[in-house]
Amino acid sequence: MLSVALVSILKFVSLFGSALTAARLFQSGLYRQYPIFFAYVIFRVPNGTWAFFLGPKTNAYLLWWTVTGVLGWVFYLLLVLELYRLVLDKYKGIYTLGRRFVFLSVAVAVTISALSLIPKINPQTPQRSRILPYFLAAERGIDFSLAIFILLLLLFLAVFRVPLARNVQIHAAVYSIYFLSNTFVFLLRSVFGLRLKDQLDVLVMATSCGCLIAWLVLLSPKGESVPVPAGPVSRGEEQRILVHLEALNRTLLKASQGPTPN
Repeated sequence: MLSVALVSILKFVSLFGSALTAARLFQSGLYRQYPIFFAYVIFRVPNGTWAFFLGPKTNAYLLWWTVTGVLGWVFYLLLVLELYRLVLDKYKGIYTLGRRFVFLSVAVAVTISALSLIPKINPQTPQRSRILPYFLAAERGIDFSLAIFILLLLLFLAVFRVPLARNVQIHAAVYSIYFLSNTFVFLLRSVFGLRLKDQLDVLVMATSCGCLIAWLVLLSPKGESVPVPAGPVSRGEEQRILVHLEALNRTLLKASQGPTPN
């Protein structure tokens, strides 16, 4: 019962934090730099309130849960792409190739997850119960593919040490924690079922609140104009890495544009 009460408190903190973060982004003008993120924290407010007004066993609850769930997938995909754009704003060739990889990997992961359920679906199963496994399979595929992409992005930053504005570094770190923790909890739910439901709910909400506080406190207009090196390396080593990165970007940019007509 304590965990249920704690989840309820954290839900209200999350709603309040989402509203404050949206207001902060708008007041500071940062919503122009992070439009998808701004739209997402606004979306979190109504998405966190509708469940209080609908019974969990009603068709209306299932409908809204499905609709908001799909909207959540779209936001996750767009947020990852926005983060990727912010990191590789100066490297259009790498960005173009990576964006195509994101869409392809999501489509493949969702398809494989859905196909894996076909032998397990009984034709006699009620329609409502038949939809739910496919919905959860799609969620698992999207979360898994985007998690892999975020990890590759973090690996890229660790290897190439791209100089980024302080805000972008903060946003990349906080969103990575936010998304990867949600994905990890989803996998735990798939393994343990309802046995750890209350504890996992607390973990999800506590992480969400912590990330919202970090965004609210750490993102600032000043952080947009202060480039920060991504790691403690010498000036010569940094220049050598960036030269290789520029060469890779030019090669991929030419490849994405196709052959030049004679």
